[in-house]
Amino acid sequence: MSDLDLKERLIKALKGESVDKTPAVSVTQTAIVNLMDWTGAAWPEAHSDANKMAELAVSSHEMAGLEGVRYPYCLTVLAEAMGCEINFGTKDRQPSVIGHPYPNGVDNLIMPDDLSSKGRIPVVTEATKIIREKVGDNVPLIAGMEGPVTLASDLVSVKKFMKWSIKKPQDFETILDFATDACIEYANILVDNGVDIISVPDPVASPDLMSPVTFDKILKPRLIRYAESVDCVKVLHICGDVTPILGMMADCKFEGLSIEEKVKDLKSAKETVGDRATIIGNISSPFTILSGTPEEVKESAKKALEGGIDVLAPGCGIAPHSPLNNVKAIVEARDEYFA
Repeated sequence: MSDLDLKERLIKALKGESVDKTPAVSVTQTAIVNLMDWTGAAWPEAHSDANKMAELAVSSHEMAGLEGVRYPYCLTVLAEAMGCEINFGTKDRQPSVIGHPYPNGVDNLIMPDDLSSKGRIPVVTEATKIIREKVGDNVPLIAGMEGPVTLASDLVSVKKFMKWSIKKPQDFETILDFATDACIEYANILVDNGVDIISVPDPVASPDLMSPVTFDKILKPRLIRYAESVDCVKVLHICGDVTPILGMMADCKFEGLSIEEKVKDLKSAKETVGDRATIIGNISSPFTILSGTPEEVKESAKKALEGGIDVLAPGCGIAPHSPLNNVKAIVEARDEYFA
């Protein structure tokens, strides 16, 4: 088992199979300013230039040591392709949705005829090919994309989405189904172009915004449909303290669940999930990787390993101003733990 390559190890670990050591990777955004300066591939250009996207993504593997290549760097690629207006941010600020195509209702929803050609989707698929050529077949390619709940909120605006969840339940479910269809189509485009693992951050599904009852009755069925319709290993990431919905997340049929440090009891979390999914995380991105020292990163990483984490990773997206040495410390901690 010690001769597993990085892709084999990560996929086995995500499926709950035995591996020689816990993979150390990020299933959330990885670009930091240190690497942008090193490579010359910086935001915002790296969001829309396939070569720069690929070069910056590969640097998190080659320079920071993370055992996979995770890209792109935002949750707006599909939203843009579906008609949202995007602010592309700055060197240290991610893109965001600033305009919504369906704020007034769901009577005129239009699914693009050829989603693969829309917006920056061709950039991501081209970057996938470039990355594969650079790193070979033995390094896992992890593509991130917004989840159905977050995409639905982008299409109508978060304010309208939350309002519809209470006052217009039929419209709420209609936009969720529409968004789920789009997410499935985009995910399968990624798989067809060679992505190994799809990471699905869905922050609007967080208990901070949606009640556990809504998650169970309305959101979970859409996430299950997504998972059942996409033929690759999948990771679901939901922000915040997901303890109240963790068991429901495990029902969603994703191989892995990515959690923040706000889920404090890993042993209980693993008991809740059982063999339905594996758990990824949960080193604090803002308080440790961004603001701490390499020694503090290692301490947090080893605590997660002792708690039985299946894949060691940041608990959420790595902040752009995180020091490179702190990112490197994730893999160093794993290596020390298994020495």
